[in-house]
Amino acid sequence: MDSLKLEIKQLLIEALDLEDLSPADIDDDAPLFDTDGIGLDSIDALEIGIVLRKQYQLTIAANDERTREHFRSISTLAALVASQREAAQVVGETTKKGE
Repeated sequence: MDSLKLEIKQLLIEALDLEDLSPADIDDDAPLFDTDGIGLDSIDALEIGIVLRKQYQLTIAANDERTREHFRSISTLAALVASQREAAQVVGETTKKGE
């Protein structure tokens, strides 16, 4: 999971032009959208959603009330990616068995 968190940090730094930050500067559990954390805004949230969809083929529902919690920190984003990867793997295995 640590490599996934590092990967997500690098993606966010590149996508959001956070040139003044390095992955080491971003705490895994720091709030992304709070002034006590990274201090990102709603436009940044949209950018993050786009980058995650492209990179990890995530399905992110805008009207899902859990989406806000998934975007809380690097740790919660990594958990979302990992859970969707696991779900995709289970679907893939089920499909292979049914062939």
